Amino acid sequence: MPYMTNGVRSYKKQQKYDGKPSVIADRAKRNAARAKLKASGVDVAGKDVAHKVALSKGGSNEVKNLSVQSKAKNRSFKRDKNGAMK
Repeated sequence: MPYMTNGVRSYKKQQKYDGKPSVIADRAKRNAARAKLKASGVDVAGKDVAHKVALSKGGSNEVKNLSVQSKAKNRSFKRDKNGAMK
């Protein structure tokens, strides 16, 4: 995370990072996906809305590309030995 240094969270850096236009736009897309799935009748209370194909990899906010997952499952992912996502 860009606001972590040696495992210590810098809230001042995080606030600066969270205010970037690209981060705000990504957050708006995630919120739109959650609203769309909720409007289609899916219970999303207390869970995360996950994209089957990530937005960063060309996925969309269409209902067919969305699924509901537990927070633990959606926020964990595998990394290779260099720390990059697999």
